[in-house]
Amino acid sequence: MIHRTPTVVVLHGGTPPPALSRIETAARTRFADESELARALPGADVLFVWDFRSDAVADAFPTADALRWVHAASAGVDRLLFPDLLASEVVLTNSRGIFDRAIAEYVLGTVLTFAKGLHTTLRLQDRKQWRHRETERIDGATALVVGTGPIGRAIAAQLTAVGMHVTATGRVARTGDPDFGDVHASTDLPEVIGTADYVVLAAPLTDQTKGLIDATALARCKPGARLINIGRGELVVEEDLVAALRADNLAGAALDVFQTEPLPTSSPLWEMPDVLVSPHMSGDFVGWIDALVDLFLDNLRQYTDGAPLRNVVNKQRGYVS
Repeated sequence: MIHRTPTVVVLHGGTPPPALSRIETAARTRFADESELARALPGADVLFVWDFRSDAVADAFPTADALRWVHAASAGVDRLLFPDLLASEVVLTNSRGIFDRAIAEYVLGTVLTFAKGLHTTLRLQDRKQWRHRETERIDGATALVVGTGPIGRAIAAQLTAVGMHVTATGRVARTGDPDFGDVHASTDLPEVIGTADYVVLAAPLTDQTKGLIDATALARCKPGARLINIGRGELVVEEDLVAALRADNLAGAALDVFQTEPLPTSSPLWEMPDVLVSPHMSGDFVGWIDALVDLFLDNLRQYTDGAPLRNVVNKQRGYVS
């Protein structure tokens, strides 16, 4: 048990949301943006990385002389897997479980949008054009989920519930998985990607997954397939994706994450008729901020009581233990 009130540093992006003030009732709290982080860390026990898109933690980490625990306000922790943190005894946790269902609902929504042509309907409505069209069924369509973590499993449950056939790729091949049935090894992606009507990217960003969807992978996709990325932008080589869409080698893409965020206005993805662009918001439901703070405060109580923390990340592999 911790016999003193812990000191928590909260890394924010410039204006901390009001909900973060609740941390002050449970700990000595220092709020810091990127420029202030190195000065705020000395003597701190805990770092709450609210601004999970920031790269500042790696630069400021040498000043963390008392740090024992880092918590990310996200499911992905790729920006925190830098050498100094990996080599340290600092425990890393994430916000697994907060966004799973919301992201799965986003994926289902984009599948329905493509199948029923809703994006085209809205564009025609804006132009007051009456154009009858036939649409696709999703019952019986196939989906390949790349990534078998909690978000991937929530996606599988949603898509299976509407009659889609779902498989996955993961680190280890297996059969009889309760959510996916068959799981193919990640190295077999080139062989199985061509079986899917929808390829859904839900993998963490690692050295092995960076640039996973490139020209070679896209060329193996089934004619008429759609790509949905709710993982990390760097999973996809955007130039190759643009080329595949222009060549009609891919029927569409729904992208919530990008190599550069915000997506530059010069990107051709903005104006492609069969591309859905959303600003990294697939998991951000009404109340998500309070849910993230609740999770952190629950874990902070565990920390001060000397109890095991929730959502501990295996730092060497980049996933929750």
